[in-house]
Amino acid sequence: MLRAAGVGSGDEVIVPAYGNAEVAEDVVLAGAMPVFADIDPLTYCLSPEAVDAVVTARTAAVVAVHRFGNQADVAGLRRVGQRHGLLVLEQGELDAPCDGLPQRRAYATYLNGRLTGVITPAENAAHSHQYVVRVPGNGRPDRDAFARAVRARGVDCHVPVKTPLHRTPKFWRDIELPETERAADETLALPVDASLSRRELQRIVSACNALGGLLQPAF
Repeated sequence: MLRAAGVGSGDEVIVPAYGNAEVAEDVVLAGAMPVFADIDPLTYCLSPEAVDAVVTARTAAVVAVHRFGNQADVAGLRRVGQRHGLLVLEQGELDAPCDGLPQRRAYATYLNGRLTGVITPAENAAHSHQYVVRVPGNGRPDRDAFARAVRARGVDCHVPVKTPLHRTPKFWRDIELPETERAADETLALPVDASLSRRELQRIVSACNALGGLLQPAF
């Protein structure tokens, strides 16, 4: 899409650093330079305000990535694009087919109503692929300790984004993206597969709630 739109050498394309490297790599393949902007803490998608702050004379496009069933603020990004004459492209999971999606949404609603000790996702998230919570604490060690304790109680879980792209050797940038870095430190994906039994759902709630209050934010 970037090459078809005439994006290439000398251009900059704004992308999120929270997520996999696919989008940033596509920018490089088009001959352009990926520029990272911060995310909205509720959706994990690009923040229009953060995008606006990193636009330069070389910026040609913005790639909005939908994440964890949350929709990027495409309208807000398009307003930024119109102001600066930028192309706004979308990449994500919202329109992808997903078997058992209604069941996953029902399970997500169940977990949202019963989990304590973690910050649950927004009610309007589709949860088509991952049910991502935040573990409040002092950063990555707390989230990782929580994950180990939950796994020890028989609940599979994983860290959805271990390292933001701007902190990886390939895409290293000497910049600060506080919401991106906080999300990478705090997020944890819990199972929400349609194949889960009611007992397994209850085990997730029991395992997480047993740790509630143990990992508190530092003041």
